[in-house]
Amino acid sequence: MEAPPANLRGYWRLIRSNRNFRLLWGAQFVSEIGDWLYMVAIFSSLLELTGSARVVASAFVMQVLPQCFVAPAAGVINDRLSRKKVMIVTDWCRAIIVFTMMFVQTPGLLWALYVLLVLETICWAIFEPAHTAVIPNITSEKETLVANTLSSVTWSFTLAVGSAIGGVIAAYFGRTTVFVLNAASFVISALLIRQMRFTEPHTEGRPAMRIADLFDFTPIAEGIAYVRRDARLFATMFVKCGIGLMGSNWVLLPLFGERIFPLSVSGLDAKSAGMLSMSLLMGCRGIGSLLGPLVAARWTDDKERTYLHAILIAFLLAALGYGLLGIAPTLLLAAVGVVVAHSGGSIAWVYSTTLLQTGTNDQFRGRVFSAEFAFSMAALSVVSYSAGVLADTGISVRTLALWTALIVLIPTLLWAVALRTVWARSKCVEPHRSPHLP
Repeated sequence: MEAPPANLRGYWRLIRSNRNFRLLWGAQFVSEIGDWLYMVAIFSSLLELTGSARVVASAFVMQVLPQCFVAPAAGVINDRLSRKKVMIVTDWCRAIIVFTMMFVQTPGLLWALYVLLVLETICWAIFEPAHTAVIPNITSEKETLVANTLSSVTWSFTLAVGSAIGGVIAAYFGRTTVFVLNAASFVISALLIRQMRFTEPHTEGRPAMRIADLFDFTPIAEGIAYVRRDARLFATMFVKCGIGLMGSNWVLLPLFGERIFPLSVSGLDAKSAGMLSMSLLMGCRGIGSLLGPLVAARWTDDKERTYLHAILIAFLLAALGYGLLGIAPTLLLAAVGVVVAHSGGSIAWVYSTTLLQTGTNDQFRGRVFSAEFAFSMAALSVVSYSAGVLADTGISVRTLALWTALIVLIPTLLWAVALRTVWARSKCVEPHRSPHLP
């Protein structure tokens, strides 16, 4: 049967007719809004307490790098235990962790914030695979593509909205309010998921989980070995590493907001004005992530060749956007640069994911994505931390934005070379069959 369209009408039909997905989607929407709300509060608080870009970068690394090491254990947990229960438990844990963060108000307690960020990241890394894995259990085959697409669109939308209003709430009501709202969002998420009713066949007849299974990194190694046998998959798996080179944005956008383009609003002090600008720029990142694939879908078809060239254009957009950010004389042009850059990043992310999904044998798909995830998060961590260190040495954020634009040209060039070599040699091979993008 033909799948329903991945558009607003198809999304609404799915939400209206499928109670389990409606509850899961509602949980995702609420918790992700809360997540992006408190990101602005954390970064602005760190800048206020320390004035150090390196500290901001370190906080972001605490939210990213642990995912590389937790991924194998998260896979085991979600293949052996009830995914519904896993999501509920991790939501309650995140509520407690985030609520505790609001008590970190002095430089001497920064170590506690780092610990809490790591714990929250571990919970997220366990929750997300469960969320993705239950979608086929609660949707029909014809609904699955629409459900996955809506989940992706929701992430981009909540990034834009949560980041945008997070600064406003923190500026007018204080950061404590933001942390309380985020903690409450996880409680609401857990209560919504608790109402879901569905079967979980993966728990039947499975061997008991062993502690040693949690530290098994062989899935990543097996994923690497598999893609090495196909040069096209090997090249595609590193596209997200190229996107990770834009990881400096986690440091640059807070600094641009606070130091370069603080909004002048009556009744707000300089600290609050900086939070508003920071919030606006981070919201523009979400707008770009939302618009990129939707706009690109208008001029692409389901041919592999189109996807390949779309990734090349996406890298160029990313470089162009950060170049514009580096020279922008006004906040408006800086915002445009961020939207353009992250439109490109989102296009490359979606198209490379689709190529990997359709070009990888099902029995290896999980391992391939485990390896890809680990590489991309490692690149993101290195770049973001380096940006923080360089900013603290006195290098201007504008210069760092221009350097980011130049660095992104490296994967652009490598991808262009791959198109002329790897895929040129593979013309005789049957092309991957790819589904239509949203």
